[in-house]
Order: sequence, then structure tokens, then C-alpha cells
Amino acid sequence: MYEVIAFYTFSILTIIMFGIVVTSKNALYSMSALAGGMIFIAGFFFMLDAEFLGVVQIIVYTGAIMALYAFGMMFFDTTREVKEKVHAKKLVYTLAVLSAICIVLILSAPIFSTKIEALYPVMEGVGNIQMIGLILFTKYLVPFELAAIMLLVAMISGILLVSDRMDLDLTLKKDDDDEREII
Repeated sequence: MYEVIAFYTFSILTIIMFGIVVTSKNALYSMSALAGGMIFIAGFFFMLDAEFLGVVQIIVYTGAIMALYAFGMMFFDTTREVKEKVHAKKLVYTLAVLSAICIVLILSAPIFSTKIEALYPVMEGVGNIQMIGLILFTKYLVPFELAAIMLLVAMISGILLVSDRMDLDLTLKKDDDDEREII
């Protein structure tokens, strides 16, 4: 009984948070609601006895959103209105509907399939976290390391791009100050 109440509570709160993300005009409100939605999604993992995934959801995704929040506060002028110009609205809506249908079909396929087998058998005495570690560091070790290298390269690239922009901004500001002194 408690699981049903928790499921519907987390479902409603997650939908509300992601609705705020989509409908909010302020980027900072949107990012705050996104972090809240990710925390509510972690609640689903805890209900399914996947504690490791719940903690990873909170630490990784919510932490990444907080980093995005910090960058948003630093680099975006949230008071400025953003106006998008979409020339082919029918094409955008058609692609969105087709994408939604494809996602629903892909996600509902395992429900209607009768030939679903587990990747690894359940081993006695091995918990959820130990099994994830066993699979992650045996079968998926190389993709795990490649993902870590890609994240490192992305982080270094982001720092370099921001530092180039800051150098350009400082140069422009210095030129403006020099012009003021001349006048």
C-alpha cells in the first residue's frame, strides 16, 4: 500500500517539476525544477531497491544540474527576453510527434515481448551494488574508461572555451577603458 502511495506521489511531483522546466521562462527556475525532478526520479530507484542507482542519480545528475545552474548564473543574462524564430513549425511538430511515438514504441516493446532474459543470472549472496560493480568492471570496463576520458576532454574543452571568452571580454573592456581615458 505504501509503495502505491509513494509511486503516485513521486509521479505527480516529477511531472510537475518537469512541467515547470518546460514552461518556465526563467532559466534559473527551470534548472532548479530540473534538479528537483531528478531527485524525485531517484525516489523511484529507492522504491525498486536499486539504492546504488538512486544515489548515483542524486549525486551525478543533480550535481551536474547544479554545475549548470552555476554556469547559468555566471554567463546568462536571465532578465533578457529570448525570442526564437522557427520558420518550419509544421516540420518541428511532425518530428516531435514521430519521435514521441518512436520512444513510446521502444519503451513499451519489453512489456509486450515474451522472450526477455536476464543478462546475468542472479547470484546468491551477491547484493545489488556488488553485482553492478562486477558487471561494470568486467564486461563494461573499456566503455567505462572511454566515457571517463571523454568527460575529461569535455571538461578541459569547456574550461578553454570559457577562458578564451573571458580573455576576449577583458580585451574589449580594456579597449573601452582606453577610449574613455582618451576622451
